[in-house]
Amino acid sequence: MQLSHADHSTSPPHISIEREYNAAYDLLARHASRADKTAFIDAVTGEKLTFGELAERSQRFANALRLHGFAPESRIMLCMLDTPDWPVAFLGCILAGVVPVAANTLLTTKDFDFMLRDSRAQGLLVSNALIGAFDGLLGQIATLRTVIVVGAEPETLANLPEAVSKLGFEPMWREGEAAPHTAPTCADDACFWLYSSGSTGTPKGTVHLHSHMIHTAELYARPVIGIQESDVVFSAAKLFFAYGLGNGLSFPLCVGATTVLLPERPAPASVFKALQQYQPTVFYGVPTLFAALLADPARPPKRALNLRICTSAGEALPAEIGRQWTAHYGCEILDGIGSTEMLHIFLSNRAGRVRYGTTGQPVPGYKVRLIADDGHECSVGEIGELQVSGPSAAIMYWNNREKTKHTFAGEWTRSGDKYTVDADGYYTYGGRSDDMLKVSGIYVSPFEVEASLMTHPAVLEVAVVGARDADGLIKPKAYVVFKTGLAASAEDLKLHVKSQLAPYKYPRWFEFVAALPKTATGKIQRFKLRTENRAIE
Repeated sequence: MQLSHADHSTSPPHISIEREYNAAYDLLARHASRADKTAFIDAVTGEKLTFGELAERSQRFANALRLHGFAPESRIMLCMLDTPDWPVAFLGCILAGVVPVAANTLLTTKDFDFMLRDSRAQGLLVSNALIGAFDGLLGQIATLRTVIVVGAEPETLANLPEAVSKLGFEPMWREGEAAPHTAPTCADDACFWLYSSGSTGTPKGTVHLHSHMIHTAELYARPVIGIQESDVVFSAAKLFFAYGLGNGLSFPLCVGATTVLLPERPAPASVFKALQQYQPTVFYGVPTLFAALLADPARPPKRALNLRICTSAGEALPAEIGRQWTAHYGCEILDGIGSTEMLHIFLSNRAGRVRYGTTGQPVPGYKVRLIADDGHECSVGEIGELQVSGPSAAIMYWNNREKTKHTFAGEWTRSGDKYTVDADGYYTYGGRSDDMLKVSGIYVSPFEVEASLMTHPAVLEVAVVGARDADGLIKPKAYVVFKTGLAASAEDLKLHVKSQLAPYKYPRWFEFVAALPKTATGKIQRFKLRTENRAIE
């Protein structure tokens, strides 16, 4: 199982993956010479896991899965906090040819019920602190036969239904032999699933191949981030998230970097504590978090941190947030766009060439295009749907043929995002296709209006959606969250936007709120705000 890659510091890498290939084997086997180096650190407990321990525990867990009857291509749901046990479980499954289905830990019992039934998972790997979310499900799903509890308390296992086999994670991996045994998988075999956020409907099981993690690492992490063995990386995005999986697992394992994991919610206090205590050089965040960190009155000075580069994804980064971060911490944020379907970022800014307010240029190895509503390819300055072609595209949505055909159109994957491109090849986000507004017959990007409002000193967060006036015509409406201790009037905010944008783009109405509705991964749920709007007098 071999992977060859060329020097790709200045040009797109040529990656050749043999047909017989196992992603976990590749990511583990390359660290024989650094077995004693720390691979993962738990930011809360301080627990450390070396590369050697990671490889041994993953292999033991893989062999234990075989002992307990898990065959290749069977599926196990992972609903686990971000601790060093997460990569052991995920990689152990893949070594055994078992397909891990990474689940968002913040979902509801109803969501987990759907995902367990939809994936037909035979096993559930769950952190002891999260087992309550599965009350009423265990023993009721025909395919689910084994529950493996991470950090299991004796009473937890005792209280689980007799209809399922109950195991503690550590005792289970310890019973597995250390002898190497890798399932004879292929590069094009299903490797793992990620469920979409379900922010606009039922979550979709997105199926990724063994080759996909290393492609994103070699095409994005090395040439764009410049990740190397000496880096310490910290991702606020969790491992169950496509963005976080690359940030905290496949990217550092590709080169032998050390990863700091945060099991708890990434609030400003816990994030700043990890940034100061463990001195990561690479920090992966999302726009809402960068805004909250900058607004935190307890934010540390630049000298307290050791950052060389940051990245942002999930939503477009407001230009003002990027400029403020660079001014305060002296390092750039590389804003980019990826998706669950493409696994990671395929369009990104570059160090030293950042243009805040844009999403940058295509990542080497990926092609992008913009398609107008009538199907023609857009010219410079014309808004259209962003479509991408690249080697990490998922092969399908499980058990959802119609949506698969709609999203995966031949070599092109439809993003559902509206963009424009300038003469220099920089792409600028316009909004989700569902979010775009037509005001007086002209497209208005809600993100452009939001970016303008974000430059007001009192504004912390904002979401702009369409609302109908008394005549039934669509106009922009803004939901605004103010910074602590600050405020502004609607008239002040209107004048602020009018001073920066064309007059027809300003919000006609403002609603001041304490918080905006968001998904578990921090994306603003604008569809919830749209459904609240009726005709406004």
